[in-house]
Amino acid sequence: MSFLSEFKEFAVKGNVVDMAVGVIIGGAFGKIVTSVVNDVIMPPIGWLIGGVNFTDLKVTLPAQPWAAEGSEPATLNYGAFLQNVFDFLIVAFCVFLLVKGINRLTRKKEAEKEEAPAPAPEPSNEEKLLTEIRDLLKK
Repeated sequence: MSFLSEFKEFAVKGNVVDMAVGVIIGGAFGKIVTSVVNDVIMPPIGWLIGGVNFTDLKVTLPAQPWAAEGSEPATLNYGAFLQNVFDFLIVAFCVFLLVKGINRLTRKKEAEKEEAPAPAPEPSNEEKLLTEIRDLLKK
């Protein structure tokens, strides 16, 4: 089998297509979560702690004597890091809820399969005939 045909077979399988759709939707969902964190959650938290904008929180490192004059000092932007941590926590919580819901549905389907056993298969004509012969011989 050639490399291209093997790749084509892999790419058209349902799982790969489903995964690609999930990645695209996940990227769009990430933008929504980032907006919720930046525009809805963090402003009230910043307001509660004294009107602080989290993206502006940083520690400026001392300037080095050999640094070029007029160059900007290095900063540790821990406010942006905090916002990314909030983004991650919200996305992780949503994924947890999604997986929990899917697991509940699959357990429900498995329980339904176990409760309803498959009916016994209908005996073939040959088996019916042999059963009749056996019963006649017993008589």
